[in-house]
Amino acid sequence: MKKSHSIDMCNGSLADKILIFALPLMASSLLQLLFNAADVVVVGRFAGKEALAAVGSNTSLINLMINLFVGLSVGTNVVVSRDLGAGRQDNVSRSVHTAMTLALISGVGMMIFGVVMVRQLLEWTSSPTNVIDLATVYLRIYFLGMPANLVYNFGAAILRAQGDTQRPLYFLTFAGVVNVLLNLVFVIALQMDVAGVALATIIAQYISAALVVRCMMQEQGPLQLDLKRLGLEKRGVLQILQVGLPAGFQGVVFSLSNVVIQSALNSFDDPVLVAGSAAGANIESFVYVTMNAFHQAAISFVGQNYGAAKCDRVDKVAQQCTVFAILFGFVFGNLVYFMGSPLVSLYAPGEPDVVHQALIRIQIICCTYFICGIMETLVGTLRGLGSSVIPMIASIVGACGLRLVWVAAVFPTYHTPICLYLSYPVSWIITSLFHFLFLILVVRRRAFAKVRSNGPAYLPTEGRHPEV
Repeated sequence: MKKSHSIDMCNGSLADKILIFALPLMASSLLQLLFNAADVVVVGRFAGKEALAAVGSNTSLINLMINLFVGLSVGTNVVVSRDLGAGRQDNVSRSVHTAMTLALISGVGMMIFGVVMVRQLLEWTSSPTNVIDLATVYLRIYFLGMPANLVYNFGAAILRAQGDTQRPLYFLTFAGVVNVLLNLVFVIALQMDVAGVALATIIAQYISAALVVRCMMQEQGPLQLDLKRLGLEKRGVLQILQVGLPAGFQGVVFSLSNVVIQSALNSFDDPVLVAGSAAGANIESFVYVTMNAFHQAAISFVGQNYGAAKCDRVDKVAQQCTVFAILFGFVFGNLVYFMGSPLVSLYAPGEPDVVHQALIRIQIICCTYFICGIMETLVGTLRGLGSSVIPMIASIVGACGLRLVWVAAVFPTYHTPICLYLSYPVSWIITSLFHFLFLILVVRRRAFAKVRSNGPAYLPTEGRHPEV
């Protein structure tokens, strides 16, 4: 293991190390969002608002399709982090090869399913009739990149387990530049419309995946990837699934609730509203990833310190990650609102009605986004402690269930986009409260009692999992 690419999470000060971990991860996530943002901006400027709606309105559907498998990458991060903290290097190596095999198999499966089912999925979500054909073309090409998408995400999760968030940033920087250049060539020069931006995106995804695989093959130590050792090892699969499946299912249900809200927006059958909401949602994503970086930091730092039986540091990690998430969410959320008009105009130049619709969404969601940051860091702490089922249940009841009830019961009475957008901050508040109570009253007490009794080797090689 190269010291220059790792962070000692179990000793010394925490705040500076959390920032050293989170800031490159934040930049990486922003670049990953630029893949889609570049698509949306180029299409909005050079292909019209119907194409903008076709590309931009697919975010919730894409997330619904891939979140289950991205959740498995969270499981990989937790398992590898705890084994690194406890010094179980052989377990780390087996988990690395199992995880990368899972990524490849899952990616191929998602590619086939997405290509075959995308038209039906768009019809089920009430995609506007004037954009459904373009949306189908975009998504079918996009899903051809699923193997690369998951290989990159699993590989980056493994590198994050040792604190390495810098090299994934370098890989995405290079791939992001390629993506933007290809967008310009395919859409402006070759007039390929939505097909061009989708093709540019998947080429960039395969580049970033190739770079992360090459990086792991050149690693020294337990994170080294040997392609000849790829395969599914039972213990590793079970441990990854025990954390990853509930995390993935939680992401799926969250995305499902967002798809329901998107379907409710689509029911207005107004391309201007759909385009404005798509542009606003794309901008919101940039605020979200600034907070989500501390969710990821909480998983890795809590996981390593829990594996090393350092419970006092677990508490400090949770507190500091939450404070950072609130700070970044509040500052960037309100900054986006005050700069909303010029930002949205990048997506829809010369379309004041689209800008107006986007600003309505941004005002409600971005100015309260720091509450979502609290929720995310609490979930990261729970997952780092090995508890993945409890945050899944809390999220299903507190966020997803409430949004579905809101659409079914409140929206018919107050039939406006504002009513739909208000469901987000309300659900964040309730879910954050659920997560906090579970963490303090149940998970933390039981997890700390067990690890203090069993020591750093609490997560045993036989595969018993400390779900509480």
